[in-house]
Amino acid sequence: MSPTALVEIAHQQGVNILAITDHDTTEGLPEAMEAAHHLPIEIIPGIELSTEFQGRETHMLGYFIDLADPQFQARLEQLRATRVDRLHHILDRLHTLKMEISLDEVEHVAGGGTMGRPHIAQLLIEKGYVKGMKEAFDRFLGIRGAAYVRRVVPEAAEIMMWITEAGGIPILAHPYWEGLGTDKTTDSCRALVEQGLRGLEVFYGTFSARQISINLNLARKFDLLMTGGSDFHGTFKPEILVGTGRGSLRVPPKLVDHLRQAAGRSGPLKMNKAP
Repeated sequence: MSPTALVEIAHQQGVNILAITDHDTTEGLPEAMEAAHHLPIEIIPGIELSTEFQGRETHMLGYFIDLADPQFQARLEQLRATRVDRLHHILDRLHTLKMEISLDEVEHVAGGGTMGRPHIAQLLIEKGYVKGMKEAFDRFLGIRGAAYVRRVVPEAAEIMMWITEAGGIPILAHPYWEGLGTDKTTDSCRALVEQGLRGLEVFYGTFSARQISINLNLARKFDLLMTGGSDFHGTFKPEILVGTGRGSLRVPPKLVDHLRQAAGRSGPLKMNKAP
């Protein structure tokens, strides 16, 4: 989906503040800003980056990043290179399983955006190897799948430093603490805060009331910013709507004000025109 199409869908859904946080790239933001120019939508520039924390892959959001920061863009280029390397290894494993998919095909499906496993899954569906996304990940692409390849990513502390140095605010994306217990959850969150974490994505498109409560309490305990997002992925997650997730997501508007204040902004960004 193009950035323009995303902005149009968001407008139709009644969204007036849209944070675009693609994985490992900011390339879609200028187009999104241009598309939002004549609409009552504020675009918040962001990013989503994969990290490793305590042996687990974790996602980190960066809000209000400086798109023109050359060091940050160079670092993103490095991350994209590791992503492509991983895809090569996944495709090699699929080849040994008699499933033929080329990197050129993955690139075509990605449409110029960041390539990832969902694009391989789409090709597995199109070629008749699987019936749907769930089967693609359960059997082949997920952590227990036959073609799964672990991606080597920077530690959370390093990624948070990158975001901060680019003028952004590092926020832990959709934090699941299941199975850790209260003490371990608290200790893990404290460790991230000590490494530079500024906030938690408390409100998320698929969170239960209990998960929201856990993150709300952690945010209050450590004086963290709170954010929310639907994690809209277009056709890759068709059950999730932009702005409302599965239909019940509501993000309190005051959270955006707090985020702006933390970023040193006194009001909505004057960014609806592409630079």
